[in-house]
Amino acid sequence: MIIPREPQCPAAVAAHYDRLDLFYREIWGEHIHHGYWLEGRESPAEAAEAMVELVATRLRLAGGQQVCDIGCGYGATAQRLATMHGVSVTGLTISAAQHAVAQRRVVSRGSLAFHLEDWVDNTLGSASFDRAYAIESTEHMEDKQRAFSQAFRVLRPGGYLIVCAWLASPAPAAWQVRHLLEPICQEGRLPGMGDEADYAEMLWGAGFTMLDCEDISRHVARTWWVCLRRAATRLIADDRYRRFLRNRGERDRIFALTMVRLLIAYRTGAVRYCLLTARRPD
Repeated sequence: MIIPREPQCPAAVAAHYDRLDLFYREIWGEHIHHGYWLEGRESPAEAAEAMVELVATRLRLAGGQQVCDIGCGYGATAQRLATMHGVSVTGLTISAAQHAVAQRRVVSRGSLAFHLEDWVDNTLGSASFDRAYAIESTEHMEDKQRAFSQAFRVLRPGGYLIVCAWLASPAPAAWQVRHLLEPICQEGRLPGMGDEADYAEMLWGAGFTMLDCEDISRHVARTWWVCLRRAATRLIADDRYRRFLRNRGERDRIFALTMVRLLIAYRTGAVRYCLLTARRPD
């Protein structure tokens, strides 16, 4: 497990997303997760939706199911799954800014509910969901073992959990740890970045049967080129971005450099993007 030198708590994660709210929405769009380029010709919006559908396929969704979105962001993924598959999605986020946007979403099929609370201490009922997913949210959780135990608790027997996560290389070089992985954790408000073995052990420790771990890094890495291009365009055209980067009191301005680190981390194999499929036994 890669641990940053300065501890990152849930309050710091929430504050990061609240302070950068407008930047995230303008640079990432409504889906603040990686896109999935299978053919390579997809637009960024199509790639983001392709990632959602990939998760839906691995979840084995069926109409009427109760689904939990662990770290729902702005609620766009939950909205698409409810609309496209007729499921009821309950999402949790610790960001007040994200929760406010998610609360405004409506669907023509299925249903949506969003809670402003910390997943590791959530108040959801035990065995109340058929499916659960976490797209790039477990990285932000301080107690990952408890996070997976909570997923096991809220799922019904036979339920599936899908986790999309940034994972560290199983044997990163010293320079990768020092110049890429530790700074990414520090600047991105990640209390720790595990590798595949760490996640497998934690899932097993929570009671899950781990079915698969797919490395889809090559299909998602383009996300950071898209983000950097959008950020550069905004920097040229929008004075808000220039003022933000010049503000020495704004500690989150370093995230502009983090995007470059992540691009290099993917290119060098220091970071992998994996989709893990786990199941609560019957």
